[in-house]
Amino acid sequence: MHDQIVLKQIFCLMTDPAKPTLSGADMLISGGIVEKIAPQGGLDIPQGARVIDCSKHVVIPGLVNTHHHFYQTLTRNHPAVQDAELFDWLRFLYNVWKHIDADGVYYSSLLAMGELLKTGCTTTTDHHYLYPRGFEGDLMGIQFEAADTLGMRFSPTRGSMSLSQKDGGLPPDSVVQTADEILADSERVITRYHDSSPMAMHKIVLAPCSPFSVTKELMRDSARLARAHGVRLHTHLAETRDENDFCIEMYGKRPVALMQECELIGPDVFYAHGIHFNDDELRILAETGAHIAHCPSSNMRLGSGICRVQEMLGMGINVGIAVDGSASNDSSDMLGEVRNALLLQRVEKGAAALTARQAFAMASENGANMLNFSNVGKLEEGWAADAAIFNVHTLPYAGSLSDPVAALLFCGDDHTTDYTIVHGKVVVDNRRLVGIDEEELVVKANGISKRMLAKAERKEEA
Repeated sequence: MHDQIVLKQIFCLMTDPAKPTLSGADMLISGGIVEKIAPQGGLDIPQGARVIDCSKHVVIPGLVNTHHHFYQTLTRNHPAVQDAELFDWLRFLYNVWKHIDADGVYYSSLLAMGELLKTGCTTTTDHHYLYPRGFEGDLMGIQFEAADTLGMRFSPTRGSMSLSQKDGGLPPDSVVQTADEILADSERVITRYHDSSPMAMHKIVLAPCSPFSVTKELMRDSARLARAHGVRLHTHLAETRDENDFCIEMYGKRPVALMQECELIGPDVFYAHGIHFNDDELRILAETGAHIAHCPSSNMRLGSGICRVQEMLGMGINVGIAVDGSASNDSSDMLGEVRNALLLQRVEKGAAALTARQAFAMASENGANMLNFSNVGKLEEGWAADAAIFNVHTLPYAGSLSDPVAALLFCGDDHTTDYTIVHGKVVVDNRRLVGIDEEELVVKANGISKRMLAKAERKEEA
C-alpha cells in the first residue's frame, strides 16, 4: 500500500524549457506516482493523506547517481592515499578492501545510500567488483536488502575482475574470479533480481571493472550476456592518462577502439569518468549513443583531469552525474556533486559553460535515461513520485530567492533535505532517515572500518 501525500504550495523544478519552474501549486502523490498537479487549492485532499507544507521549500525531481562504490565508505580519507593518483591509490586500498565481508557490504551500502537519500538522491547504481575468496552470502542480495530497508530505487552493477597481479593487473589474487564464475553469477543475479518495468525498484547492470582488470574476452562475453537479457552495461573508461597508456601498451589501441572490439559500446552502455577521450572518440560516442557518468569530485580529488562535459552535451552525448566511490570523493553528497559539476566546467570553459538547469537535468532525467528508467527523473503526472524537498528559508539562502532552484547550487552550506520521497514513500522525514537508526549505523560503520584497517595492517607487518 502506497502512502497518499499532498505537497502544498510547491516551488518546483520542471523540465520544460518553456516553463522551467512551477510556483504555488499543489501536488498529489498516490500509488507511487505523481497523480495530479493543480493550482494552489485546486486539489481534493484524500482523507488520511499526509500534507507537507512546502511554502518555504524548493522541490526538485529526485536525483540519480550513476556511479559509486559503496564499500569504499569504510576506507574514506586514509592518510596513506590522500595525495595519491589513481593507480597508486588502488594498489594501496586493494589490500584493505580484500577484507570486506557480508557485514561490511551491508553497512557500507546502508551508509552510502543513506547519505545519498539525505542529499536528494532517490535512484542509484553501485559498482561492486570485489568478490573476495571465501565471501559468505549473496553479495548483491545483501545490497538489495539494504536498499529495501532504506526505500531506495536501486540498479546496482554486477561488477567483475579477472586479471590479478600475477596476470599484469592491479588487484591481489584473492579478490578476482574466473570468467566462468563471473558469467554464471551474472546470469543468476539478472534472473533473480532484474525488473525491466519503467519504474522498477530493482534493476541489474553488468559491469566488467576496467580495461586493466578484466580480459577482452570477458568484456565481450559480458556484453553479449547483458544484451541477451536486455540489461545495461557499464565500465570505467579513460579516467586517467595512465589508463589510456595501459590500453595502448597491453592491447595496442586506445580505449574506445578497445570497447568497439569487445562490443562494449552503444546506447545500452555507460562509462564512468570519460575524461581523456580525443575528438574522434567523442564523435564515436555520439554516433553509438554511449553515455558518460561524470564524477567531478573524484576527478578533482585524484587529479585525474576535467571531463569535456560541455562539448559532450553539445554533441548530443547523454551525460549524468555521479559521486563515485567514497574513498575518492570522499562523500556521497549528491547535491554537492551537482554543484561541483556546475563549477568544474567553468574552470576551463568560462562562466556560461554549464547552467544550473543543465546540471540538474544531468543529475535527474539524464541519469534516469542512462540507467534505463523511462518514467523516472521528472515530476510530471504519471511519472515516478521521487522528490527531494529542501528548505531555502534559512540564513545561507537569504537574499538568493530571485531564483530558488539555482540557489540550491550557488548557495547554502547544508545539502540535507527536509524530506526525500521515493516511489511515493517518505524515506527522509524532517532530515532523518526513516528506515534505520542513524546513530547505530555510524557506530557499526566505524567499527567495521576499524577492523578492516587493522587486518590490513597486521598482514602488512607479517
